[in-house]
Amino acid sequence: MVMLEYIGTALGFLCIYGLIRQKLFSWPAGIISTTIYVYIFFEAKLYSDVLLHIAYIILQAYGWYYWLQGKRDELMPANIQRLSSREGAIWLAIACVGIYALGLTMSTFTDASLPYFDAGTTVVSLIAQWLMTRKYLENWLIWVCVDVVAAAIYAYKALYPMSLLYLTYGMMGIFGFLAWRKALISDSSIATQSA
Repeated sequence: MVMLEYIGTALGFLCIYGLIRQKLFSWPAGIISTTIYVYIFFEAKLYSDVLLHIAYIILQAYGWYYWLQGKRDELMPANIQRLSSREGAIWLAIACVGIYALGLTMSTFTDASLPYFDAGTTVVSLIAQWLMTRKYLENWLIWVCVDVVAAAIYAYKALYPMSLLYLTYGMMGIFGFLAWRKALISDSSIATQSA
């Protein structure tokens, strides 16, 4: 199991590095890494994380398609964008309802460990992943918050390589935010000059 954690970790680093740089190779690296995590989390009885990583596989496949189409089709937005205040409020409400519902379900019907914390990282991660696939800048800030909580959960469950990975993801999330913000400002300035 430890060797699988290290392989998943290495591919996870490659995936995040590629996402920061907006590279398409990040998506297949992420799909393989995530498949490994499905097995690891099932063995650790973190069932919300199992469901989360199955959803990640689907969202990563979509992100790969969306980013690839954005590069090919001028009608699809390939550039980084910002959430409006209204969109942010909607996602926050979805997060609150989702965390409560999934946490209650896991605590009632399974032997899940840390059901509400696990549900929180699951629901908020799905939101962050969706925003990542659609190239919303704010996804990085959401990931930083999720990664800190996830690192604590994994350390508690003695999944130390995973805990280190998520702390590193949090740091990489800061770099991702700064890199994407720079790209957004650059794209905005080019658009202004063209107008």
